[in-house]
Amino acid sequence: MPSLSEINASTPAQLVAWLGGIFERSPWVAERVGAARPFATAAALHSAMVDVVQRAPHERQLALLQAHPDLAGKEARAGILTEASTAEQKSAALDRLSRQEMATIERNNEAYRKRFGFPFIVCVRNHDKAGIFQAFERRLANPPEQEFATALNEVYEIARLRLEKLVA
Repeated sequence: MPSLSEINASTPAQLVAWLGGIFERSPWVAERVGAARPFATAAALHSAMVDVVQRAPHERQLALLQAHPDLAGKEARAGILTEASTAEQKSAALDRLSRQEMATIERNNEAYRKRFGFPFIVCVRNHDKAGIFQAFERRLANPPEQEFATALNEVYEIARLRLEKLVA
């Protein structure tokens, strides 16, 4: 785990190697945040990374959302999630769903993607299984613009927790 001083002094390639997975399958965020160094705190680094995403064009933000896997979806069942996503989904017991829960989550994943064009994203570390199911139901009713913003905010929270875990 790198220290903040190591992150501040790193080469661009090392910075991407360390921070490229903070935003799911979107190393471009780490590539762009390097110009904002040095960071006084991990919170300042997170804020700068969020700023990179907020300044990105809508299409790039959408691609960031689309880079996320479905909750308990085919990638999880095939064992090909990123290490971080695997740990996060396990933390909410999404790897131990009953048949009924699995059927519900599959229906919700499909309905959500059809409605919004990206997977349902929730910071599972902040919820239990029941809370995740409730969030699915509640957020499926959101207008698309509101849900886009909500999904980005969930991504920012996921990134914050990943960064806290990474930075010594």
